[in-house]
Amino acid sequence: MKSAVSAAADVLVRPVSARSAVIRILIAADSPTMTSSEICAATTAVGYPEATVRVAVSRMVASGELARDDRGYTLDPVLRARRTELAAPPDHPWDGDWEQVVITAAGRPSAERSALRTRLMSLRLAELREGVWLRPANLVREIPADLADITLHFRVRPVEEPADLAAALWPLAEWSARAEALLDAIESPDPAARFAAVSAALDLLTTDPALPGVLQPEGWPVAALRDKTSAYLTWLRRLGG
Repeated sequence: MKSAVSAAADVLVRPVSARSAVIRILIAADSPTMTSSEICAATTAVGYPEATVRVAVSRMVASGELARDDRGYTLDPVLRARRTELAAPPDHPWDGDWEQVVITAAGRPSAERSALRTRLMSLRLAELREGVWLRPANLVREIPADLADITLHFRVRPVEEPADLAAALWPLAEWSARAEALLDAIESPDPAARFAAVSAALDLLTTDPALPGVLQPEGWPVAALRDKTSAYLTWLRRLGG
């Protein structure tokens, strides 16, 4: 019988298409432009047949995702903007306060509501109930000024046990199990499986709640996942010259 971690790895790690692999590689590269030979060298090293990659690149040029010139292929800036910041968000010692963001605007279209949710989640906030978002006030950042017209921003100190509140806001046990599974999967001897695991790790790291140390569960694996993913991307960048 598989362990819970092994089962989680099977669920989390999905094959990455050749198109997505090219995008990931160009995002990871120091430059958004790579030659055909550089793209083929990197993609074949992570388990993709050269013929499959050439078809994907041709289709990406036709769709405008890649621009071709004498230097090589350049990734569209919109796709380039998806780069995941591997470094932990800058923080400061936590004094027990929490940020609270309350949505005050009403009657907005569903697309606008969805976009606002995505944006608040990118600020590492979690929804306590509809329209009320929280997180420990340990990050060095401000709520963007353009959100002032539709939200109110408070500093609060809940009477609940802070670790229990954090566990209610984020699925910490599930996040930890996923991270542990990916740490194992990144060690796969299969290049394509390893690349897929790193891609899944990059996605997972965008959902890191960035909790202060006193609120992190025992054995919280985020630093290990960042380190292992970063080491892989450093290797990948070297493939591109």
